[in-house]
Amino acid sequence: MTRSDSGTFFAVRLFIVMFWVLPGMLAASADAGVPGPDARFDWWRQARFGLFIHWGPVSLVGTEISWSRIGERRDRHEFHTNGIPTAEYDALFRKFNPTNFNAADWVATAKKAGMNYLVFTAKHHDGFCEFDSQLTDYKITRTPFGRDVCAELADACHKQGMRLGLYYSPPDWHHPDYFTTNQPRYNKYFHGQVRELLTNYKPVDILWFDSTSKTNLPGLWDAPQLMEMIHQLAPQILMTKRCGGVGDFDTPEQRVGKYQTTPWETCMTLCTQWSWKPNDRMKSLKVCLQTLVLCAGGDGNLLLNVGPMPDGRIEPRQVERLAEIGAWLSRNGDSIYGTRGGPWKPTKAIASTRNGNIIYLHILQWKGDSVELPAIARKVKSASLLNGDAAEVVETNGQLGVKVALPGRDSMDTVVRIELDGSAMDLPAMELAK
Repeated sequence: MTRSDSGTFFAVRLFIVMFWVLPGMLAASADAGVPGPDARFDWWRQARFGLFIHWGPVSLVGTEISWSRIGERRDRHEFHTNGIPTAEYDALFRKFNPTNFNAADWVATAKKAGMNYLVFTAKHHDGFCEFDSQLTDYKITRTPFGRDVCAELADACHKQGMRLGLYYSPPDWHHPDYFTTNQPRYNKYFHGQVRELLTNYKPVDILWFDSTSKTNLPGLWDAPQLMEMIHQLAPQILMTKRCGGVGDFDTPEQRVGKYQTTPWETCMTLCTQWSWKPNDRMKSLKVCLQTLVLCAGGDGNLLLNVGPMPDGRIEPRQVERLAEIGAWLSRNGDSIYGTRGGPWKPTKAIASTRNGNIIYLHILQWKGDSVELPAIARKVKSASLLNGDAAEVVETNGQLGVKVALPGRDSMDTVVRIELDGSAMDLPAMELAK
């Protein structure tokens, strides 16, 4: 690197810190109640729960999307040898004809699950585009199916009042220029496709970038130029921090995130694989519900993934599981939607959410006759289960004891509504004994 190159590099780094990283750092206020408002997140925090969809020609063979493609991964400095040979994988799209795909059904399934936004894989690491990009022929409109999936899904979301997110992978193991000396030419392609997505399928509420750990570098993607274009086209959009480390929210994967005051969203599969796999092991209703509760209790969202089948339908048993989650939310949604995490940080046994002067205590495990919690700087006016049945909260020696009669307890989640004599929102977040 020359002196002039070095100066340019550090100038770019300074630009990123000043305009993208520093504001997020200043907005965070760890453990001091909930942070100040950011209007762009109002709907997202109200939503709390979304549907992730990984789908493509790979569903024809039931293996993992992108990762099962044999071949060179220059960005990871490896040559993958297990899976589907490159030529065979890349030719799957020529047989992809999901005639039972119905975008309205997908959106209706999400709504019945109590989900309020949907994120779909417009392009994964394998480079296949589920939209009618004018920059490539490796796309859904060149398959026997011949229809623009993103267009139909965007239309269905907009008609049914579902917020739309589009997943886009900056890494592209199919594109010949990616991670080569021709990276600037690839970036032109990448930026051009993002422009297509934000222009042709608007409004787009979330841009879900996904980089591998070794490629989440600002300099690789011309990030400042990219972000300027994105914010011109979609000023209110929310973005993951998976493209050069810039963006709006963190994305812990296949695990529940920890309590923090900067926005985050757990992305997790309903089964074990991101894309469809025959007879894949599916999570129980209890695991799904407790995962959602722990995310909300940590002040985060949950993006729960399904992988539709080769014919375009979401697997019926997965649709049924999602409907079961929705039925629970129809009774307990006040304790999730529009809440903030705290004031007690979640453990495996409890989580808490808050809204105004109400705390919702989620008891996931009972270890005795009562749950003991650190007292808070507010008086408890009343306590009950969400169905109105009795619950008891007593303060003794700096501890709150919460009791619910055995018939009122739920083995998945006993939700206690605690009304305070003042706001719960400025109470500090407190650690609990594990």
